[in-house]
Amino acid sequence: TELGVERRFVPESCPRAVRPGDFVRYHYLGAFPDGTRFDSSYDRGSTFNMFVGKGQLIAGMDKALVGMCVNERRFVKIPPKLAYGSEGVPGVIPPNAVLHFDVLLIDLWNLEDEVQVQTYFKPEKCPRTVQVSDFVRYHYNGTFLDGTLFDSSHNRMRTYDTYVGIGWLIPGMDQGLLGMCVGEKRIITIPPFLAYGEEGDGKEIPGQASLVFDVVLLDLHNPKDGIAIENQLVPESCVRRSQTGDFLRYHYNGTLLDGTLFDSSYSRNRTYDTYVGKGYVIAGMDEGLLGVCTGEKRRIIIPPHLGYGEEGRGKIPGSAVLVFDIHVVDFHNPSDSVSITVHYKPSNCTVLSKKGDYLKYHYNASLLDGTLLDSTHSLGKTYNIVLGSGQVVLGMDMGLQDMCVGERRTVVIPPHLGYGEDGVEGEVPGSAVLVFDIELLELVSGLPEGYMFVWNGEVSPNLFEEIDQNHDGEVLLEEFSEYIQTQVETGKGKLAPGFDFEKIIKNMFTNQDRDGNGKVTAEEFKLKDQEAKEEHDEL
Repeated sequence: TELGVERRFVPESCPRAVRPGDFVRYHYLGAFPDGTRFDSSYDRGSTFNMFVGKGQLIAGMDKALVGMCVNERRFVKIPPKLAYGSEGVPGVIPPNAVLHFDVLLIDLWNLEDEVQVQTYFKPEKCPRTVQVSDFVRYHYNGTFLDGTLFDSSHNRMRTYDTYVGIGWLIPGMDQGLLGMCVGEKRIITIPPFLAYGEEGDGKEIPGQASLVFDVVLLDLHNPKDGIAIENQLVPESCVRRSQTGDFLRYHYNGTLLDGTLFDSSYSRNRTYDTYVGKGYVIAGMDEGLLGVCTGEKRRIIIPPHLGYGEEGRGKIPGSAVLVFDIHVVDFHNPSDSVSITVHYKPSNCTVLSKKGDYLKYHYNASLLDGTLLDSTHSLGKTYNIVLGSGQVVLGMDMGLQDMCVGERRTVVIPPHLGYGEDGVEGEVPGSAVLVFDIELLELVSGLPEGYMFVWNGEVSPNLFEEIDQNHDGEVLLEEFSEYIQTQVETGKGKLAPGFDFEKIIKNMFTNQDRDGNGKVTAEEFKLKDQEAKEEHDEL
C-alpha cells in the first residue's frame, strides 16, 4: 500500500540530485509483481523525458525520482493509489495494479541552469584569454551526463577550429570557452536549451540532452592580431640593426602555441639563411626579423593570417599561431663593403702595405657571433701572402691594404667578399660574415704591378750577351735561371717577394721565348720597358 524505493546502485560521485521542477531523462523497465513486463523504454530505444513534480508522471514516480543521481539505479514499487488506481489503463494495466519499475537515471537539468565551467588545469602563465570574435583551436571529448561518449576530436586527430561568440557554436560552448588560456583544461556542462534543444542534432545527440565537454585549448588568435615580439636577450653592444634588404643567418625553434615543436634549425645543425623584407619568408617572420642585432634572441609570435593561413603546411595545422624562438647569428647587406677598425697603429707608421707587397701576419678568424674558425696563434706560425695576388679572399686583400708593421686591426668581411653562399665545407658556413683580428708582423715591399723582377741599378747594355754564357746566340732556361739567381744574390736585381723562385723564372723565360721553342734569341729578347714602347708605337 506504500511507495517502496530500493537504491540498487548509487555512483560514488553525485554532484546533483533530482529536485521537484527538474527535467529528467531515464530508462526503465515496467513489470507487474509476477514479473510480467508491461513496458520498457529500452525497447523503444529512447529515454523517457519529463519534468518531475509537475504532474506529468504518475504520483509514485514523481516521488520516487526525487533525490536520485545521474547513473543511479532504483527499484520502485508503486501502489495503485499512486499509480493508475482502480481504473488502470485499458489493455495495458489492470485496475488496482501494483507496478514495479527498474529505473536508471541518465540526465537531469533545470530551466534555471546555466553553463557550468570547471577548470582542472590552468597554466602558470596566461598572457591572454579567449574573448568574443577570437579564433580558437581546441580538442574535446563530448559526453552525456552519464559519461557516454558521443564525439571526440582526439579520435579524428584534428582540432576543432572556430570563432567564438559569433554564433558558429552552440550557445553554451560559446559561453564556456570565454576566458580560457592556451593550455587550460576545463569541463563545460551545457543544459539542452543552450545546446541542441528538444530535437537534438538528428544524429548522435538525442533531444533534451545535457552535454559535457572536456576541453583543452591549444591555440587562439584574433583576425586583427599583428605579430608579437618578446625580447629575450639583446646584446649590450648593438652597433647595427637589421633592415629591409639585409641577409640574415639565424637559428630557430618553431613551435605551436601549446609548445608542440614542428621544426628546428638546430636539429639540422645549420642556420636558416634568407633576405628580410623581400617576401622570401612568411609575412610575420619578414616583419619579426627587422630591427634585430647580431647575437640577439627574441620570440616572434605570428598569427595564422601572417603565417601559413587556413591550410597550414607540413606539420603545421591550418589556422595555427606560430611561435619562433630565434637566435641571430649574423647579417649583412649585399651593398656592404669591408669594415676596418684599427685598434693600434705605431707612431712611426711610414711604410704602408700595398698591392704586391709580401706580408706576414697573425690572425684570429671568427664568425660575427664569436664562434672561432681559425687562428695562426694556435698553429705557431704566421700567415704569409702577396697582397693583391688572389692568395686570400678579396675582402682580406682589401682589409690588409694601407697597413704598417705592428698595426692591429679588425676586418669584417661580408660573404660576397669572403667565401660566398657555399662557404668552406666543414669550416666556414655559407653566406657567413667573417671577422679577422689581424696583427701585421713583417712587410717586404713588392715590385711595381706587372713586374716579376727589377734591376736595382743600371741595366747592362750587353745583357743578352751576359746571359748567353756559351755565346751560341741562344739562351736556355738553365742559363737564364742561373743568371737571374746570381743577380738576386749579388743585390743587382730583385724578384717579386712571396712567390716560388722557379715558377717566377719559368714565367719570365716563357715571356721571352716568344716562339715557344724552348730557346730565347737576341731578336726575341726584350726588356719590359722596350715591350711597352713597341706596343705604344704600334698603336
